Amino acid sequence: MTVAPTPTPLAARRSEAASAALTEIDGRTVAEFQLRGGKHVGAIGPPEGHTVTGIARLAVELGVPLIGTIASSGADVAEGVASLHAWGEIARAMADASGVVPTVLVVVGPCISGPALLLGLADLVVMTEDAFAYVTGPDTVRSFTGIEVDHRSLGGAAVHGRRSGVATLVVADEDAARESVAAVLDLLPSNHLEDPPRCTTTDPVDRNCDRAAAVVPARPNASYDIRIVIEDILDAESFIELRPGHAANLVTGLGRLDGRPVGVIANQPQQRAGTIDIEASEKAARFVQWCDCFNLALITFVDTPGFEPGKDLEWRGMIRHGAELVYAYAGATVPRLCVVVRKAYGGAYIVMDSKGLGNDWCGAWPSAEIAVMGAPGAVQILHGRRLGETDDDTERLREQAELELEFEERFANPYVAAERGFVDDVLPAVDTRRILASALDRLATKREQLPPRRHGNTPL
Repeated sequence: MTVAPTPTPLAARRSEAASAALTEIDGRTVAEFQLRGGKHVGAIGPPEGHTVTGIARLAVELGVPLIGTIASSGADVAEGVASLHAWGEIARAMADASGVVPTVLVVVGPCISGPALLLGLADLVVMTEDAFAYVTGPDTVRSFTGIEVDHRSLGGAAVHGRRSGVATLVVADEDAARESVAAVLDLLPSNHLEDPPRCTTTDPVDRNCDRAAAVVPARPNASYDIRIVIEDILDAESFIELRPGHAANLVTGLGRLDGRPVGVIANQPQQRAGTIDIEASEKAARFVQWCDCFNLALITFVDTPGFEPGKDLEWRGMIRHGAELVYAYAGATVPRLCVVVRKAYGGAYIVMDSKGLGNDWCGAWPSAEIAVMGAPGAVQILHGRRLGETDDDTERLREQAELELEFEERFANPYVAAERGFVDDVLPAVDTRRILASALDRLATKREQLPPRRHGNTPL
């Protein structure tokens, strides 16, 4: 990666803590700012606000990615209330840039108080291992709750990489952060009016996906790592997983298929059996909307037994948060492809970009099970009373097994779904790469116009 700043920084007012310039990352122009140093550790006052807001506006005008490096102690107390308005102006400029140009923030130190909210506005947040971010500090937490916490346990990079999901990637140091930023930008367009950059690949598009086919167990409740499937289907060594530690029961990331950048969403049977919970719904919904902003085709791999059950999840709003994923997929206008790898049950099957939500192409492996629910649960609902009247345990188990097999043959296999138009192709697992690439070729010129309106009311 090469980074070459222009000789003249872009800052109309002098600031000790902020600087801005047009630079290049691997030959691509980006608008970059630094918010760090100075008397008060990168504190934001009117000069800093003016500098960062200016470069953010310029990024939109030029149609280039906005990259910021932050180590900030918050609003500059010495500047009074004007410093609050300064970071508010930055927030407004970043909101205006959202969906227009890629926005990336790299946190290399503290990022606290109101300015920490800027991280929630960025498309990507990369944190170094020694960085931390929070809105309310340890002293305030202690005085309000009596709980003793320090900077790291309250808002360290590990916390944001696993629990909060604020950090897209957590890396060792600033050099590694810049390498990560360059790798992700290589898969993105410079702005929403451009297509992602396609490149040539030495990975044959018609090769067999033997590893992907072999790794998925025949037993529906056996665990495996869906990332092996993804990596074998996409171009070799092209997949970059984003937010890997957060909501690990669902995988999101970028990669290439026959040289074309794509966004990937997949259930992860290795974690929580691949069920969908609140965090997974939020993670996938934000990712889908982001890919749709920047013209990245979506490929969804489905292997889920359903939504995760639980009183706590329902009380925390599983309905609202599950609807976020529905809303994101239903509103996405980029090419959308889906592969049912193994299980696809109930409402979780529908929200994973099913035909009902408007995907463009859906395939399924021959061993896939597509149904309202699994055979054991369905048999209990349909024949529970009849089975309960059988006194002989051996006979009851035999009859139950026969009913479950009959249900699978009549309702749960992909051929039934294909007959009804819910699956476009039942494909051999080894052919998945070739068939997906072919489908993506056909959909590359897709153009879809949504009804004119100010904006929808997304179920935040």
